[in-house]
Amino acid sequence: MKKPLKIAILGCGGMGSGHALAISGRADEKPEFLSYNVYQERQVEISDLKGKLELAGIYDIDEERMKWAASKGWQCYKDYDDMLADPEVDIVLIATPNHLHKEQAIRAMRAGKHVLCEKPVTVTSAELIEIMEVAKETGKVFYPRQNRRWDYDYLVAKKIIDEGLIGDVFAIETSIVGSRGIPGDWRKIKACGGGMMLDWGVHLLDRLLKMIPNKISSVYCRCTYITSEECDDGFKAWLNFDNGITAQVMVGTCNFIQVPHWYITGKEGTAVIENFNGDGKIVRVTKWAENNVKPVQAGEGLTKTMAPRDEKTTEVLELPKVVVDRNELYINLVDTINGEAKPLVTAEEALRVIRLMEKLMESHEKNCVLPFEE
Repeated sequence: MKKPLKIAILGCGGMGSGHALAISGRADEKPEFLSYNVYQERQVEISDLKGKLELAGIYDIDEERMKWAASKGWQCYKDYDDMLADPEVDIVLIATPNHLHKEQAIRAMRAGKHVLCEKPVTVTSAELIEIMEVAKETGKVFYPRQNRRWDYDYLVAKKIIDEGLIGDVFAIETSIVGSRGIPGDWRKIKACGGGMMLDWGVHLLDRLLKMIPNKISSVYCRCTYITSEECDDGFKAWLNFDNGITAQVMVGTCNFIQVPHWYITGKEGTAVIENFNGDGKIVRVTKWAENNVKPVQAGEGLTKTMAPRDEKTTEVLELPKVVVDRNELYINLVDTINGEAKPLVTAEEALRVIRLMEKLMESHEKNCVLPFEE
């Protein structure tokens, strides 16, 4: 029987502390530096990591975070060198500010460790290419943690598209908005890899590219700098895929009214998913043709085109159900390292997303539609 792999966490903020609790089987406890959960749980499973993965220890430059880790009974390394020198450590989990990832990942792999890296794995595509070259050179696994592929709302949206529940899809809108501006930490510092394109855009774009495997033909993007002059605090992006699907991606931090997470239009219906909790519905057409459609009063005029349909030609359906396993990524990481599975998230996929984000930022700077060569 294989021994469980041991993972050490570099960085113990909101993400790092959450990882520590999850890996040590204490996912029901609230991370010390994270405030949540505004949505009820839906169809969540938590696979047992025993025999697969164990927490080796933690290091963070913040003394208070180290005190919290020590209070949980976990080993605390004196610095990153100390962590890398530990022969018991098989994997380093990097949960530090974005601009530090490249150097830290390369050091870990050259020290004989595999790497699980928080998103965005790097600030630029050139940095990720360097990491991929070192991974090949050392034979170590570099695994991007694109955890929001396991969000309930995304899996529902993907199921709708994959199973053709509204016919052939031709337009997708995916959004996430808040009203607090950029958090008052390194995320508002450009040199640290701040901004909402790298913070949330990386998630929404990654999921969209996983949902639509076709190539992108062209893109357009407009960023906002309402609450920050240094980093983008939101953006809207338009992507045209070569199979005819168009997608709009929106991230905002100065929005005081929520918008749906997903609005998906197909030839046989429309689906709306309101939030992380997966609230929403599907409306399918049961009969396209209608006899003797009468115009309706709409504002200061009449319209037949925009007259609402009734229950005679449409049906309202509940959204499909999905099951989320919060530990699936950890399990796949271990199985990948042991040669028993292929990674569910690859460095090549992460590289495509980063290149896309770079092209979107270029589109904003030039204020024009740009081709996306893949």
